[in-house]
Amino acid sequence: MSVVTDEKIPYPSLREAIGVWAKIGCLSFGGPAGQIALMHKTLVEEKRWISEERFLHALSFCMLLPGPEAQQLATYIGWLMHGVRGGLIAGLLFILPGFAVILLLSGLYAVFQDAAWLSALFFGLKAAVLAIVIEALLRLSRRALKGRFHYYVAAASFLALFLLNLPFPLVVILAGGAGFLMKRYGQASADIAQAQPAASPRGRRSLTTHAIAKPLLVLVFWVLVWQSPLLLVRSLDAPTDLIAETLSGETNVFGAVFIFFSKMAVITFGGAYAVLSYVAQVAVGHYAWLKPGEMLDGLALAETTPGPLVLVLCFVGFLAGFRNPIDMAPLAGGVLGASLAAWATFVPSFIWIFAGAPFIEKLRDNAMLSAALSAITAAVVGVILNLALWFGLHVLFAEVGRVAILSRGAGLPLVSLAWPDWRTLDVAALALFAIASVMLFRFRIGMVKVLGVCALAGLAIEGAEIFL
Repeated sequence: MSVVTDEKIPYPSLREAIGVWAKIGCLSFGGPAGQIALMHKTLVEEKRWISEERFLHALSFCMLLPGPEAQQLATYIGWLMHGVRGGLIAGLLFILPGFAVILLLSGLYAVFQDAAWLSALFFGLKAAVLAIVIEALLRLSRRALKGRFHYYVAAASFLALFLLNLPFPLVVILAGGAGFLMKRYGQASADIAQAQPAASPRGRRSLTTHAIAKPLLVLVFWVLVWQSPLLLVRSLDAPTDLIAETLSGETNVFGAVFIFFSKMAVITFGGAYAVLSYVAQVAVGHYAWLKPGEMLDGLALAETTPGPLVLVLCFVGFLAGFRNPIDMAPLAGGVLGASLAAWATFVPSFIWIFAGAPFIEKLRDNAMLSAALSAITAAVVGVILNLALWFGLHVLFAEVGRVAILSRGAGLPLVSLAWPDWRTLDVAALALFAIASVMLFRFRIGMVKVLGVCALAGLAIEGAEIFL
């Protein structure tokens, strides 16, 4: 195990870190933008456990990886402070509260087939999270955009996502390539030079043989851990009508769930929205785990819970196991299906960090890598701006669509943008957002109090509408 030492400011004890990671896991609403904002505010601004440069360096690397980037960022920072066990604790505490909630909500949904009443519980939280995201975006942009080049990259990234709807991984890769080329050919000037981190203020990282000299063994070990549930699912017998005889070797519904979501885990660049349509198509059309329209209900449940939005995949796994329980009770089958989906989805995030982060840390002083990562950090500002705008539109308006500005023929939009139906403006959500903004920006009230006030106010407003 390898632990970062700090010559000036010691890292917290593991017990103190566990408490903070648990708090972050319980409050991580609002998708990746809200979750990154929460970690930045807690770890960089309030606790000062990690420097701004170190936070952005880790975030840039996590943006390149498949899977939930916020969970990977938590794992990376936990690993920096307390080695492998710190990374495991941080990553698990980031997803376990949300997993427990989605498990409960999935069970209620499967039994009662109704998700409308859940919106009252989290209506106010969404409005508060929107204000928190905007606050974090302003802080992050002030620190990440250190010159004209970075402003250009951030603007280009935002427009590529908001107007052109380009794939998220392509935007990040192009940004990194731009930074690399600017540095490589000596055209980056002071903009790139200022963004390169100097020698780490926390001292150079001590890397062990386990982390550097034997990376292949580390990778193989974690891959075996990731795929170990196959021993369980292949031991379960399924009735003939539930057998999925595919080339992938799926032998029953639980094997199908685990193998399918294992595949999804390595292609989920850009978060849940990048794969939801494909997952819905396969889960409904091929496996018949869900009925048409139920994916949207699952997405609504995932959006109202803490943790990564890809927890919606656990909802899919729950319904698959609930409706095809083999020789167990339906609820037990649902829990097993959701657990397999969660394991297949989230364990790879630990693999990417534990296998890749040591090399990224070792190359922190590499000028070319620093230039590429600093450009990616600038692109992240544009990414978060796009996420914040998308999140804000869906919080404040009941109906949001895309309007084509330029088409390439046959009705295919080349340039389009998200545009709300102004008649569906939610005045109550707007009022709660304004209250949260005043509390944060004017009176500097703590985030937990802001979330609590808005949650209670939202519960009162939505609850009154439901029950009256």
